[in-house]
Amino acid sequence: MTITVRPGSTVMFTGDSITDCQRLESEDGLGFGYPLRVAGEWGLRHPDRPVTWLNTGIAGNKVRDLEARWQTDVLDARPDVVSILVGVNDMGWHTLDPEGYVIPVEEFEAGYDRLFAPLAAAGTELILIEPFLLPIHGTVEAGAGAALIGEKEREEWRTDLDPKIQAVRKVARRHGAHLLAADGMFAELAATAGPEYWAADGVHPTPAGHAALAAAWLRLVA
Repeated sequence: MTITVRPGSTVMFTGDSITDCQRLESEDGLGFGYPLRVAGEWGLRHPDRPVTWLNTGIAGNKVRDLEARWQTDVLDARPDVVSILVGVNDMGWHTLDPEGYVIPVEEFEAGYDRLFAPLAAAGTELILIEPFLLPIHGTVEAGAGAALIGEKEREEWRTDLDPKIQAVRKVARRHGAHLLAADGMFAELAATAGPEYWAADGVHPTPAGHAALAAAWLRLVA
């Protein structure tokens, strides 16, 4: 089943830097990533169904950071559809921040539950984009140059991320949300064009990666 987006609906994207994409520097507040591509393609397909598109992603956010601003940045806007992509910073926090630690999957899942419980109770349509990590090669800078991430670190991140992806899938089932299985999608895409083609650092999508996310997102709505 797909989500029916009715004329006059408010659709909100939120999460971390993958959603943020310098939204505060853009005139429409959507940034340069997949939220902008979704809004543009929707407008092209459905000029008879205008939608208000919002983006409250903030770079570096983890689930706990979303919780701290959830009421003001999400609930108070009374969106009809909420799309969330968060988790990569929960995965890498212990590497990128001197005060960070490995966030237990139980803590991660419980925080996700608390985010979605009031939305599900209000009948808000929910889209969960699972976090993803592409198997790029070599060493890259992360956390604004705070750390160098190589093969060893990516292996650690992968071990940490896999159970968190399963937690996202469980939360989606529990709250009747639509799941965008982005990690699996990018794994398949990487087999055709190479992982760097879709996310040069393994985390942040290239323009092609954002286009892939937008296309998959649009398949969930009608």
